[in-house]
Amino acid sequence: MATPTATAPPSLPVADGRKPNPVLRWIRRHLVVMAAILALAYMIVPNLVVLLFSFNKPNGRFNYAWERFSTNAWKNPCGVADLCGSLGLSLQIAVYSTICATILGTMIAFALVRYRFRGRPAINALIFLPMAMPEIVMAASLGTLFLNMRVAFGFWTILIAHIMFCLSFVVTAVKARVMSMDPRLEQAAQDLYATPAQTFLRITLPLAAPGIAAGALLSFALSFDDFVITQFNSGSTVTFPMFVWGSAQRGTPVQINVIGSAMFILAVLLTFVGQLIANRRKARS
Repeated sequence: MATPTATAPPSLPVADGRKPNPVLRWIRRHLVVMAAILALAYMIVPNLVVLLFSFNKPNGRFNYAWERFSTNAWKNPCGVADLCGSLGLSLQIAVYSTICATILGTMIAFALVRYRFRGRPAINALIFLPMAMPEIVMAASLGTLFLNMRVAFGFWTILIAHIMFCLSFVVTAVKARVMSMDPRLEQAAQDLYATPAQTFLRITLPLAAPGIAAGALLSFALSFDDFVITQFNSGSTVTFPMFVWGSAQRGTPVQINVIGSAMFILAVLLTFVGQLIANRRKARS
């Protein structure tokens, strides 16, 4: 008796009768990576241009065309009058506003997450107003408030304004971290006879530290970089962004590119160091 022979399953037909193009297949496979590289280049290339022109020696006042290589600006970054003074003022305001906004924002975030009280939904909504409101509206409103209160414009009005708009970002960052924390860890510490202060310092604060650090870094960057709100509430005080804007009207000195490049390099180094520390902690655990 003859046994039936096994036949191979029929191959699935291609819709158009042709094999897919290998080039199109490669593009589809790497499309997300290509988009990420383009987005990264879009953000990094302007900083690289600033770094390149920090070594330029223009013939005139405008540092817009490459003339010849020079390191004179790096050797004397304070060669332009009032540049380092405005830079120091911006750093001082950024540090003070970051400290105040971080302390107040952390307490507000814990209160909004851990406690129930009257007006809590309204406060949650009001926290997002400085983030959603156009910056020019906030700047004009603060300027009007200080004028009506007859407050002299200067260092303190800038500091108050920066603390106000940085506070929302700190609350948002810390609040997201606190909401993800496991309360059973704090309960376990209390079961082991830890005092409230010991529980907060050894359990709660280390767990919330990433959110607090993120809010503080964001607050510092926003405060140092702000121009619109500072312009409306500064009076005769000149911060670094205002100095850059004023210099651009007459000719941008190379030292501005030096300061910008130094801050960009410092931010990149801090990012790499933080990532390296995080990777080492993961490897140990």
